[in-house]
Formats: sequence, C-alpha cells, structure tokens
Amino acid sequence: MASASPKKRWGVYDPTAPGPFKLSRSKIDTFCECPRCSFLDLKYGVKRPSGPAFTLNVAVDELLKREFDTHRAAGTAHPWMKTYGINAVPFNHEKLDEWRDSLRRGVSYHHEPSNLLVRGGIDDVWATPSGELIIVDYKATAKKVGPSSADDLYDSYKRQMEIYQWLFRQNGFTVAPEGYFVYVNGKTDREAFDAKLEFDVALIPYVGSDAWIEGTLMDLRAMLDSDEIPAIGTSFGGGPCDYCTYREAAGKTLRDLARNK
Repeated sequence: MASASPKKRWGVYDPTAPGPFKLSRSKIDTFCECPRCSFLDLKYGVKRPSGPAFTLNVAVDELLKREFDTHRAAGTAHPWMKTYGINAVPFNHEKLDEWRDSLRRGVSYHHEPSNLLVRGGIDDVWATPSGELIIVDYKATAKKVGPSSADDLYDSYKRQMEIYQWLFRQNGFTVAPEGYFVYVNGKTDREAFDAKLEFDVALIPYVGSDAWIEGTLMDLRAMLDSDEIPAIGTSFGGGPCDYCTYREAAGKTLRDLARNK
C-alpha cells in the first residue's frame, strides 16, 4: 500500500498551490539580509533559530498602545507629540486592531506582478489635520546611550517602516514620507531598583522610501521559482551571514566525523 503524500507545511512555497503566496514583512527582511536563509526558509521550511522572547519589550509595547489609545478615543494629541511639534493625533480607524494583528491579519496587499500577498502588523498610525497618515513603530531597549537620530537605527528597522508605509499606500491611504520611531530606553544608572524601571523616551523621525520594495518582491519571486541556491548574505557586522557560516561549519564537521568513524 502506497504511503500518503507528506503534508505541505504552512509557510513553505508550493508552486502548484492556487492563489498568491503569503509573505510576512519579516520574511522580506530576511531575504534582504540573506537570500540563502530566505531560500531555505521559504522553499524547504528550514528556518533560522529563533531568539529568546523579549517579554519586557512586549510589555512596554502594550503599555504604549494603551497610552496612545486613550488619546485616540478622546481625539487628542499625546503630550509627546506636542513636545516634538508633531501636528497629529492617533488615527482612529475600525481596522486598527486588525492592522496590529501581525500573526493572523495585519495590513495586507496582493502584489499581482509577483503574486505575493504581503502583510505586516503595525504598532500605531497617526493622522495630520489634512488626513495624511504617519506610520509609527515602538522600540524598547536598555543602553547607556540610547538612539537619538535615524543614523542610530538598524537597517532592518528602516525597512520595516518603509514596508508599512508601502502597504498603507497600496491600500489607498495618503501616507507621509516621514514616519516616527517611539524609542524608549531603560535607565540603568539608578542607584536602586526599587521595583521600578524608568525610561527615557525619544521620538525619532525617519523619512522612508519604498522605491526598493516592488523590485525586491520580483527578485524574491524569482528565487521561489528557481532551484539555484542563492549567495550568502551579510551579517550585522559586515561579514558573511552568521547563520550560513554556522550551518556550513557544523555540516562540514559532522561529515568529517562520519567519515572518520
């Protein structure tokens, strides 16, 4: 009796499947960092090892959302907006909870030329008096010197902002080129903890450009339809991708050990 065919894993590309292939914002970022990691993930389900859960960051994210939601319901500007001279209020829209749901829904768009359904979960959106939307992302860290300008931000953060801006534009919204990172940095120079963690807050403006996105989606689609193994990408420090170099070194060591038995 023939065995049943293996079940196709969710998130792995199937060229015979009908409809567009669903692609999260983070998967696009992986492709930008290292096409080989993306190839192994999307075509064969070999994902990068996941890091630890940053539960404190999640808690800060939730508290920020609650705080801005209070002003959203009242139609008022948050004091930080006034401090930084931002003429906007938190955007009140019936789909906000859906847009924030990065795991199941998010804001999405079917890019027909690549047949990719791109989605991503946002943190916040603000609106100017003219109705122009400002995309906002929350970040939390604990450094002696926190970031103060766009030059201090990781490239992955910038791509994240630009994808969100692109998604909203594709959904028919007018989006300002300038987004904001609400960056909270935990203070580590206090003499006593006293069961409290205090933060410095900075609103960091970033002027994004989504000009790279559509070309990247077409390149990613070409990778999905090809059996050629892509080149190794680069790590944060500028060298070859850490994940790829580990896989290659581990694989070589295991093969050598097997031969020497």
